[in-house]
Amino acid sequence: MRIVILIILVAIAGCNSCKNMKQEFVPLYTPGPPTLVYKTKNDYNNLVPVILNDDKTEIVSYPHPNDLKLDDGFPNPTILNNGYLLDNRGIGKNVAFLKLTYKEYSELPNPPTLTELYNYIIDKDPLTELCNCGNKSAFTDIEKQLNDLIDNEKLRLTCRTIK
Repeated sequence: MRIVILIILVAIAGCNSCKNMKQEFVPLYTPGPPTLVYKTKNDYNNLVPVILNDDKTEIVSYPHPNDLKLDDGFPNPTILNNGYLLDNRGIGKNVAFLKLTYKEYSELPNPPTLTELYNYIIDKDPLTELCNCGNKSAFTDIEKQLNDLIDNEKLRLTCRTIK
């Protein structure tokens, strides 16, 4: 009888501790804006990103100067813990950064030619890490949840590592 009571008490205690456990974020990989978290070799936070082909010999995607003007400023990355950044512009594994700031680029009347843009590149391989943490809509508090993953060293375990 004592053993049965002991088992019941252990089971009840276990259930109560489950209620107190913090629920971990689970990425949702569905169509929609991806949550890209990354680190760079240097501080490129205010510089315009472009996307290169796999050989890094041509620009395949770049913004129009008007695309960078937001109501509240520019699409600079969100600074997260431990040097990580949350992409707000649309980078990828083949990102490169121009020597032009968002402000400088947004003030251009027209986009530069592809040759001019390519000559503005200051780093063709700026990323040291890149993770896809799924669709942004899966987050309830994106900065807090990403910082929790970073602080608990679970970012690269929870999210898909691209680089």
